[in-house]
Amino acid sequence: MLRSFAPAKINLCLHVTGQRSDGYHLLDSVVGFANVGDWVTLAQGPHRLNLSGPQAKGLGAGENIITRVLSAFDASDLAVHLDKHLPVASGIGGGSSDAAATYRAILALKGRAPAAEDSAKLLALGADVPVCVLAQSARMRGIGAQITPLADLPALDAVLVNPHVALPTPHVFHALRQKENPSLPAMMPIGAGQGEMVTWLAQQRNDLEPAAISIAPVIRDVLDAVLHSGAQLARMSGSGATCFGLYSDAAAATAAASGLQRQYPQWWVQACTINGPLDVQPQEMRATT
Repeated sequence: MLRSFAPAKINLCLHVTGQRSDGYHLLDSVVGFANVGDWVTLAQGPHRLNLSGPQAKGLGAGENIITRVLSAFDASDLAVHLDKHLPVASGIGGGSSDAAATYRAILALKGRAPAAEDSAKLLALGADVPVCVLAQSARMRGIGAQITPLADLPALDAVLVNPHVALPTPHVFHALRQKENPSLPAMMPIGAGQGEMVTWLAQQRNDLEPAAISIAPVIRDVLDAVLHSGAQLARMSGSGATCFGLYSDAAAATAAASGLQRQYPQWWVQACTINGPLDVQPQEMRATT
């Protein structure tokens, strides 16, 4: 039995640079991973998916991205338990990270290394799955296959806020009016300090933010609330509706999270660190009776 961590993926900035003839959008994004997320446990047993956790009610136990991973990698002899902590359809890569954690655990349980054909299979599961397998800060371009690790980005103290609005990604892209926008600058903030990183990010964008707000205006309320809580920067992640705020230190982030949760008890609020050290390697567990 192996347990694998599935960290939240945060699009620190996301530029939409075009659209291919097959409908896929081209992106240029810097992503980081937070020390909050879901947990996936795999064990030998009948093929099934069990769910638990505070956000499990947003999922069904039928076919989903995890069962598709099992099928794609010939792992129908495994049972999966998903302990769901991240909101569903929230723009922080929860499903993609769950898929990546499942893939890592399959490799560990079956004792095999990644195969050459795995990359195409992972991308077919979702554009964010390959970078979630990497699970470290990176620049991702194109439709998700062009990934450049950015190992020297600073850790960022942050708060994640979701107003419990599920926002399907296709709906947001459909509402996007301008699909050809400038790419990220050639110079990346490699080796920058926390303050320099925040300044650089403030000069970038999430091109999906206006489209998401047009569908779910509450996102604007979330961004305003995060800014008023003392954040140096507030931005939506991915296609939303989760937003993040960046703070001067962990104490400021923790205090802001507490204040936001008191003021908006209906929202999902979580203090975290983005780009900090993470252990995503599957860990062996003993079965309990």
